[in-house]
Amino acid sequence: MADTLYDVVVVGGGNAALCAAMAAQENGARVLILEKAPEEKRGGNSNFTGGGFRVVHHGADDIRAIVPDLTDEEISKTDFGEYSRDRYLDDLFNVTQYYIDPDLAEYIVDNATKVAQWLRSKGVRFLANYGRQAFLHEGRFKFFGGVVLYANGGGLGLVASEYEYAEKNGIEIRYQTAAKSLIEGPLGVQGVRVVHNRIEDEIHAKSVVLACGGFQANREMRTKYLGPGFDSAKVRGTRYNTGDGINMALDIGAQSYGQWSGCHAVSWERYATDFGELETPHAGYRHSYPYCLMINAEGKRFLDEGFDERNYTYAKYGRIVMQQPGGFAWQVFDSQVKHVMRDEYKTRGATKITANTLEDLADKMPDVDGAQMLATIKEYNEACQLNTDFDPNGKDGRTTKGLEVEKTNWANTISEPPFEAYSVGCGITFTFGGLKINTSGEVLDTEDIAIPGLYAAGELVGGLFYFNYPGSTGLVAGSVFGRLAGNSAAAHAMD
Repeated sequence: MADTLYDVVVVGGGNAALCAAMAAQENGARVLILEKAPEEKRGGNSNFTGGGFRVVHHGADDIRAIVPDLTDEEISKTDFGEYSRDRYLDDLFNVTQYYIDPDLAEYIVDNATKVAQWLRSKGVRFLANYGRQAFLHEGRFKFFGGVVLYANGGGLGLVASEYEYAEKNGIEIRYQTAAKSLIEGPLGVQGVRVVHNRIEDEIHAKSVVLACGGFQANREMRTKYLGPGFDSAKVRGTRYNTGDGINMALDIGAQSYGQWSGCHAVSWERYATDFGELETPHAGYRHSYPYCLMINAEGKRFLDEGFDERNYTYAKYGRIVMQQPGGFAWQVFDSQVKHVMRDEYKTRGATKITANTLEDLADKMPDVDGAQMLATIKEYNEACQLNTDFDPNGKDGRTTKGLEVEKTNWANTISEPPFEAYSVGCGITFTFGGLKINTSGEVLDTEDIAIPGLYAAGELVGGLFYFNYPGSTGLVAGSVFGRLAGNSAAAHAMD
């Protein structure tokens, strides 16, 4: 095994890794993928995503070029809007409080649509994301939040299509093979040391791409870098992203980069399993919170549920939930918004309470100050300004007035039975701290000099997200930088 020389070794088995492998292979490189997980659990965090892709587009014609199956009828009753380059950049800068690396931000935006088209050429099928990013309202669908596309079958479907391509095109894959350290030589990085079935081995290569995720599944690193409480957070995705690639690179002098104290963390099923389950990858989503009230153990609201569209708030609200007494909250809905609640609220395992009166609902919630919750809801109902129509397809300006924490949009009264409450905790998706790369996908050392033969892509790239995250950017960034890393690694190997 050690005598085999590969052009490109890709460490990781999710979307970013597969994009790197496919790009390197189409450039003539001999490619090996090292996947730490067993075959039946391959795919990394990508499997657990909804498959959304945030791309630049200018309306129906651009969308139809990527989703040719759209019918004339669907197009006639849909407002796809427009998502310009400037709007995309504004969203990236605004949600990260302008900390995002500007060169990397521009590279994502300028290549997002191209990479979706490239993936389509590899067999990935995209669909318009009706029902999640556009609701039927007054006879029309209107897309909101900058996201129209998603991969058929979500993340699972995306990864399955990519593996199908890899297997048909001679890309070698080794499962249950964990990379432990990088091999350096006179030409730079020249391979990896691995462990398979507890036996160590060396794999030699002309270049290496690290695309094996962040450290969200490493309880010790979570607590060390993200802070108190994160040791008990639920991991939404794979158990195999334990920071190995980051640590291997740092060990040879790579530069740490990005917000190491930051992460993508959402409102998640309070009693979910410690790690995601491929059989039900989305069961823990509780993302219809813009249409509810979030109540903590003290019976009080603690954030503006309607501050912005879900795509721009969900990745930071999980941390706020964790900071509440007991590390949990309840989402309280009434029947007026039942039609816009996501399907995950209907799944088996949801911690759900129903009642025909608010008093009964409060009585059934033993870990909440019921009297205070009733007072909170009463005060909220009286503060709702109902002179604006409710519109789930965009910020509707239906607000409250006079509250300590106002609700900026979608402020319906909680008044129409039956009432429902869902208990949520913090679900961590991925970490923001990682390695510094340039716009050639090369990993940089502490002096901003490229480490020869070493490239990176995916969630272990630092400098992209700070404090928050615009929904459906992760898969795009992984695809864009995966393709870039694969192209550059192949060029280095073939030089």
